[in-house]
Amino acid sequence: MKKAVVLLMAVVFLLVSASLFGDGQQEAMSAEESSAVIEKWIEVFQPSAISEEDQRKELAWFAKAAEPYRGMSIKSVAEGINTHKWESEVLAQAFEEITGIKVTHDIIGEGEVVDRIQRQIQTGRKLYDIYVNDADLIGTHLRANSALNLNNYMVGEGANVTNPMLDINDWLNPEFGQDYNGNQLQLPDQQFANLYWFRYDWFTDPDIMKQFKDIYGYELGVPINWDAYEDIAHFFTYEVNGDGTINGEKVYGHMDYGKKSPSLGWRFTDAWLSIAGAGDKGIPNGLPVDEWGIRVENGIPKGASVSRGGAVNGPAAVYALTKYVEWMKEYAPPYAASMTWSEAGPTPSRGNIAQRPFQYITWLSDPAFNDPDSPVTDKNGIPLWRVAPTPHGKYWDEGMKIGYQDAGSWTILKDSVKDEDRAAAWLWAQFCVSKTVSLKKFLVGRTPVRKSTVFSDYLAEQEKQHKYGGIITFYKSPVEYMWTDSGPNVPHYPLLAEQWWKNISTAVTGETTPQESMDNLARDMDDLMAKMTLKQFSPQLNPERDPSYWLNQPGAPKPERPDEEPKTVPYDELIKQWQSK
Repeated sequence: MKKAVVLLMAVVFLLVSASLFGDGQQEAMSAEESSAVIEKWIEVFQPSAISEEDQRKELAWFAKAAEPYRGMSIKSVAEGINTHKWESEVLAQAFEEITGIKVTHDIIGEGEVVDRIQRQIQTGRKLYDIYVNDADLIGTHLRANSALNLNNYMVGEGANVTNPMLDINDWLNPEFGQDYNGNQLQLPDQQFANLYWFRYDWFTDPDIMKQFKDIYGYELGVPINWDAYEDIAHFFTYEVNGDGTINGEKVYGHMDYGKKSPSLGWRFTDAWLSIAGAGDKGIPNGLPVDEWGIRVENGIPKGASVSRGGAVNGPAAVYALTKYVEWMKEYAPPYAASMTWSEAGPTPSRGNIAQRPFQYITWLSDPAFNDPDSPVTDKNGIPLWRVAPTPHGKYWDEGMKIGYQDAGSWTILKDSVKDEDRAAAWLWAQFCVSKTVSLKKFLVGRTPVRKSTVFSDYLAEQEKQHKYGGIITFYKSPVEYMWTDSGPNVPHYPLLAEQWWKNISTAVTGETTPQESMDNLARDMDDLMAKMTLKQFSPQLNPERDPSYWLNQPGAPKPERPDEEPKTVPYDELIKQWQSK
């Protein structure tokens, strides 16, 4: 009797549990219900680069492909920029209503994202089903063999959950997430360039232009090289209107940041050395010496220091650090040195900055740069600023990359995410980059990944009004390909990136000279690479030689060079050149 009662209670418990919590599956929606949900979200996802009819087809495909996974829950994670916040707050809800798959899309710091993906790789314990992880880690993933090969997955195991409208050829830069053999290990979800930012209204003011021409003997315009940038920085900080003021307000000719933090490393690893000209010719990253100053041969890192054929402590790298420190001290606001990346990003919107050598354009989605009440817009909210190509240092040569693009990319760790979890995560990633939503996502975050977004009729009309300050014009330009991510040559991004901010910070505080800082950095990088044992393309360092041997070889590392003649170009002429190609 007692056993019968216990058994009955167990059955009742199971029945009640099933009714309350379900069995992990949801009943498929009726055709009418599904259609109504799709119509609701099509209205939200306007404007779109594709027609409403094509949106219906794409969203109906997601609903159908997700049927076996209805009722599942997955977790994803991304850094805290507007694009990913919108994914978390809007796209996750849309995806759940359309597919029945619940997504928790966590928004955390960029450094935390890297820490967690490293922990998942090392332990094999799943923390997330999918990450938006910088394509800067492509070199880490290919050497650790950690990321799912999407090329193989899309035609094999994942064929039934691969969107027929995905259209990889529509990506602006799919190569950012590819290994040496062109395998897609990461798929860009958002990307944003570092571009030169300046006050177009000041640079075209006839009185200010005349003052500059009288002092420097050439026209005020977009600086082509660092020599011109430095002249312009000095002019606005000290000489405009005789005292460095405009409309009675103190202005500065430069903006930067220098607080000891991981973001100080990004300030340099995001291509500052290659912008100075430290590396070799070759797109995307320079061969055999790349933008980090690492010599790489056939995918094998050979060294960072000049004594091993690298360029991290060569003349061009020391010049890059020297100019960074000098400009921040001489021409930036006094609070710049105590700021981080996230604090400095919106600062030019205050209205007292004339130019910045590179501005991450994701910050330009901030209302502070676009509202009619902002000091950097006109009364209609049209920017008084523009973006233009990054000026380069004296060691830069034609054929080198000229700037950096960040590409937060969907990444599935193949050893810890499998089967249904993998399929549901892949559906979610594709939804976030679908043609249905991509144009609307650009309007929120200014981080385009698709050609169909930047070449859309909607944005063409908007850009005629300078609504985005030249961002769309840049992405449609024939030079966009020269702005790349860190590429596959960096063998262990998290470990090596940490060495940059630790060593750069001592030059900011004056504890070390720029040469000492770069010597220390090169040594630390070589020491770490020498100890790495990776699954493939593991570093094999060159033996040390007298630095003069490598400095006398063609290409990087490069010997000392004299300063250049400053060069500028009128912004409007530059745009005409782009549009005529």
